Amino acid sequence: MGISTGDILGHSQVGVYISVVGDVLFHPHSLSEDAKHELQSSFELEMYPFMVGGSSLIGSLLKGNRKGIAVADIATEAELDELTSFGDVVVMQSGVNAAGNLVECNDIGAVVSPVIPPGSNGSDMIGEVLGVNAVRSKVANHDTVGSMLVANSNGVLAHPDITAEEARVIEDALGVPLMVGTVSFGSPFVGAGCTASDNHAMVGEGSTGPELNRIEDALGLI
Repeated sequence: MGISTGDILGHSQVGVYISVVGDVLFHPHSLSEDAKHELQSSFELEMYPFMVGGSSLIGSLLKGNRKGIAVADIATEAELDELTSFGDVVVMQSGVNAAGNLVECNDIGAVVSPVIPPGSNGSDMIGEVLGVNAVRSKVANHDTVGSMLVANSNGVLAHPDITAEEARVIEDALGVPLMVGTVSFGSPFVGAGCTASDNHAMVGEGSTGPELNRIEDALGLI
């Protein structure tokens, strides 16, 4: 099945709590065994319990692909050591550290928030660690691009108010077609309400049939 609905720790914003990085699904330690089993059977990925600086908001604080990971600077040294077993790691600092909210990527490219500075200490460093070209762009005039987009290697779903120029930049960066849509009965914050691999997506409880069909089309899950 290409798509499923549910909640994480009682919250429909599943993209805030879990993060798919390559072939690994990072999830909070506090997930029940039933919830972990459901996620594993749906995504068929390696399950990895994790915290970022003691926080369960993994989807907001961690973003990556098969080559590297960006993580907030609240991560402990022990957590950073764990992450290095999955690829190169860049620690986002200086108050712009919510990596999952400020970055969206696939194995082709990355889109980073304009609040992240350009150059070797900002967007270029993120691109280098992820092994892709990183572009700076807003989405629907919002800086929190990770909350406004959900992407895989097949496509990208975006906030419905994205501009034509933003869409062009993002399609070029991620190398996949873009469609707009909503989650959880009309929420435009698709990155917060959906987490996706190349083969499966989990969407917040309450998402409608038309929304699920749109997500399947956008992310090539049919």
